[in-house]
Amino acid sequence: MPLGLAALDDLFDAFEDLRDVLDGTDAAAIELASNRVSRAAASVRAIGAWRSELAVIERLSMMVPLLDSARIRVKLLADHAQQRLAILAAHGAQAAPLTYGR
Repeated sequence: MPLGLAALDDLFDAFEDLRDVLDGTDAAAIELASNRVSRAAASVRAIGAWRSELAVIERLSMMVPLLDSARIRVKLLADHAQQRLAILAAHGAQAAPLTYGR
């Protein structure tokens, strides 16, 4: 197996792990999976074979839906977290006393 294909397999596995942990609430697991995706993506970029090897280009094309779904999922979860923080901030000023005076 060419080195580029092995690197893409690692990237695919990393995204699968990320997708699995995004279903949970374990922030440490999400961070570990995110770091694994980052390292795997850096390995693919470092090889550079994805630009010229037809087999690597085909494998990467097959992975695009998984990559896009993970990207969209992360953005949706980040937006959801931001909305929850905004709600807490809006209610917190009225519901909780200030710790320090102004």
